[in-house]
Amino acid sequence: MDGLLGKKLGMTQVFTPDGDAVPVTVIEAGPCSITQVKTGKADGYDAVQVGFGDRREKGTTKPLRGHFTKAGVSPKTMLREFRVDDPGVYQPGQTFGADTFAVGDLVDVTGISKGRGFQGVVRRHKFAGGPRTRGQSDRERAPGSIGSSAYPSRVFKGTRMAGRMGNNRVTVKNLQVVGVDRDRNLLLIRGAVPGHTNGYVMIRRA
Repeated sequence: MDGLLGKKLGMTQVFTPDGDAVPVTVIEAGPCSITQVKTGKADGYDAVQVGFGDRREKGTTKPLRGHFTKAGVSPKTMLREFRVDDPGVYQPGQTFGADTFAVGDLVDVTGISKGRGFQGVVRRHKFAGGPRTRGQSDRERAPGSIGSSAYPSRVFKGTRMAGRMGNNRVTVKNLQVVGVDRDRNLLLIRGAVPGHTNGYVMIRRA
């Protein structure tokens, strides 16, 4: 298995044998259950569907309830697919944990970044803002001119302006696995990963 689903628990630090402090993100990676095996003959591609996080059966729709029952697993909160070379070695109901990865592995972590709401151009796009002098007492965080006059007489699409910031799918690549706790299914990954505490993430081998 080249990937796992998990939940971001927060950040801390660990110390190397040399005494250096390394910032790490703690991720509860598993147990993940296979809910469906897809083959090229039946579905057009080879992949396994993996579920993570138990949810109430009462809050699960009937079609999904039947899907989980067929796989022999309890209802899951998060479902994702991972491509595999040989789907024949996987069976619905199989479980995987943090021991899928080892210390030193490089992984790509995907999550939903923190939502910042509606923000101005200074925070959203790192604009410098206007000068504080020369009669501009209230224009410090304004974007300034956004278009020309006679030509093209319009604002180009994609012009950086104020708007919604964050709450996007973000992938941080080539993060190193610093520690693996097999008993508690915890991964210690060097650096920060997208999302807020208790947010769901997807971990794939880089």
